[in-house]
Amino acid sequence: MNPADCRACGGAWPPAEAFIADCGPAKAYLHADQFFPGWTLLVLSRHATELWELAADERHALIDGVAKLALAAEYDARKMNYELLGNELPHIHWHLVPRRADDPAPRRPVWTHPHEARVLSPSDQRARIDAIRARLKP
Repeated sequence: MNPADCRACGGAWPPAEAFIADCGPAKAYLHADQFFPGWTLLVLSRHATELWELAADERHALIDGVAKLALAAEYDARKMNYELLGNELPHIHWHLVPRRADDPAPRRPVWTHPHEARVLSPSDQRARIDAIRARLKP
């Protein structure tokens, strides 16, 4: 994919109001659907589609960012799911999904559990972003 055609590179996704923080070579965002509380995204700041396209130091910094964001967005998770797919949007981005005790489908991927998207009000979204931001370790 040409970076000019990429929604992530063009700023069309994720929405700017969901921004949490810069995390090394990537930016963290709150996912629009909070059915699984704390669902976050970590989007590489430049265009690449595969981990092997990254230099070792950039790849290591990205994984460090994933780990730091996971700790900040854990929301009492029993397990954190890490998803790096890129089939629908060919741009390196991680979905970090806390799986809590009240999870309705604890052994299945979140994509397979039918549910109404839980979109937070702007004030609740800001509060969740602020809480995750406050827990991010430097």
